[in-house]
Amino acid sequence: MRYVYGITSALLAGGTALALVTQSPVGAQVAQNEQSEMARVVPRAGAPDSFADLVEQLQPAVVNISTKQEVTLGVRLNPFAGTREPITQEQQGGGSGFLISSDGYIVTNNHVISGGPRGEAVNEVTVTLTNQREYKAKIVGRDVASDLALLKIDATGLPFVKFAQGSPARVGDWVVAIGNPLGLGSTVTAGIISAVQRNIGQGGAYDRYIQTDTAINRGNSGGPLFDLQGNVVGINNMLISPVGANIGVNFAIPAEAAIPVIEALRAGERPQRGYLGIGIVPVTEDIAAALGLPKDRGEFVQRVEPGEAGEKAGLKRGDVVLKVNGRDVTPQQTLSYIVANTKPGTRIPLEIVRDGRTMTLNAVVGTRPPEEQLAGDNFDPEEEQTMPEDPSGAADETIQNSLGMAVQPLTPAIARAVGIDPDSKGLVIAAVAGSSDAGRKGLRRGDAILSANRTPVTSAEALAKVITDAKKAGRDAVLLEILRRGGPSAFIAIRLK
Repeated sequence: MRYVYGITSALLAGGTALALVTQSPVGAQVAQNEQSEMARVVPRAGAPDSFADLVEQLQPAVVNISTKQEVTLGVRLNPFAGTREPITQEQQGGGSGFLISSDGYIVTNNHVISGGPRGEAVNEVTVTLTNQREYKAKIVGRDVASDLALLKIDATGLPFVKFAQGSPARVGDWVVAIGNPLGLGSTVTAGIISAVQRNIGQGGAYDRYIQTDTAINRGNSGGPLFDLQGNVVGINNMLISPVGANIGVNFAIPAEAAIPVIEALRAGERPQRGYLGIGIVPVTEDIAAALGLPKDRGEFVQRVEPGEAGEKAGLKRGDVVLKVNGRDVTPQQTLSYIVANTKPGTRIPLEIVRDGRTMTLNAVVGTRPPEEQLAGDNFDPEEEQTMPEDPSGAADETIQNSLGMAVQPLTPAIARAVGIDPDSKGLVIAAVAGSSDAGRKGLRRGDAILSANRTPVTSAEALAKVITDAKKAGRDAVLLEILRRGGPSAFIAIRLK
């Protein structure tokens, strides 16, 4: 690298001599790579002579994370006992992480310590330091939206590193990644920052990454990306590759985005994000043509949730939101990103277009619900129903084993999706086994359960209790009150298995 810079300097010197002969007009702009400017900004030695001293200092704070989880693959019938037994398999995984305190707090990616069909936390997490000492780790907290997690090991006097403060990352800066790729153990790679605030089209509050050409592969997830001062500027998170391995297009969660999430998890709190409660789509070329608006500016409101901040501000279906709090809404700066990164309770102006007229509404930003709740609200009754292979709790297991169905809470959004009154309270059927009595009697995904044995049920635990009480009383069935689109509720007795 020094040789390349040496040649560049020689060429630039020649260029300067030519410039002196030709004498540029007074006041004319000079090229970005004009010699006097380059002499000021180009590092005299080019790349660092070595990263060895930096790595020697930082490497002890980077850890290897390995995980184990029992996953249920299916259920088999024991013909001798007449019982159903789960078929399980132990799955292993892992990645990287780094210590942020001397008493054992460790940052990593949520996906490193998640598994199973619904991204549950793994059963066992083991942390290995560079000195090969192993510790069992406790999951302090995890956040699906940011893909961050915080672990804790029982130890003191440990080496640790600090996050960079502010937004120090600049395109072209040298960075060093330390992690555990491909099961090889602690590995160091270096490169530069290729882009900052990179939007890769995932949407939401955290679709802004540091892009780097530093070699990152499977197993680097959760590991730190350091600047040359030894500060953590990013947390390695993902790569884009047509071959499944590094091609120099890699992404890290910026430190400034990670810090508030980690602080909340450490305090035992859920990270707070802004929320308007609206469904939106980009203003495509076709939508823009239909409304007489410029394309790629603003977002079109498809849905407004009752009682949420958007409705309270006066937003309506068909509005186009052009600006949020004075910031233009564009494909690079989406409405979701701006709002999610606004503190709940903040009053913000919304510039919108309605029926060809521009107007301003004022909204008080609400609090974004948990991701699992939002995922549940996107309920499609026509989606192919599949029974969960691994019930997520004792209540779900009781319902699945006794009634042959899976349920989830009935929210107003789900009620609208299945075509019933949004004020309905109860459960919604997510799946029904065809061989069950419920399946034979025509119950299906999207049916709402309002009560069981005349007792209102709004949680899996409530329904499981009715089932348990019925069995204790020697009853072979429960009476479910079912509500389906287009008709009144009906009582259907379902045999218990």
